[in-house]
Amino acid sequence: MLALALSGCAGTAPAEARTPAPSASSSAPSSGSSSAAPSSPAVRAVAVEVAGGRVTGDTGRVVVAAGERVALTVTSDVADELHLHGYDLTADLAPGTPATVEFTADLPGVFEAELHGSGTVLLSLQVG
Repeated sequence: MLALALSGCAGTAPAEARTPAPSASSSAPSSGSSSAAPSSPAVRAVAVEVAGGRVTGDTGRVVVAAGERVALTVTSDVADELHLHGYDLTADLAPGTPATVEFTADLPGVFEAELHGSGTVLLSLQVG
């Protein structure tokens, strides 16, 4: 069964969601043997652009598997704040500069990502 999240601006995020993940490095295989730990799981990239009030890119409903790592990147032509409801993640947006929130999609349900200042809905993230 799928649970729907309320689209209000209140809520708390799991501690892990607030901790940025390390950036992934080159995906080229290394030569020679190594005793390093296995590489981290792939990150699902979700990208949205806002220009002139129009939202393009990964809009609508974006479905991700529970436990999947997600990197939501938003580029806007105006200053605002990205807010992912349910996970209560935010990022400040400066005009023309991409901002990313990276997290593990470990809360099942449907969550809106919006521009907090203007109230513009960017997408609905469906986890499960």
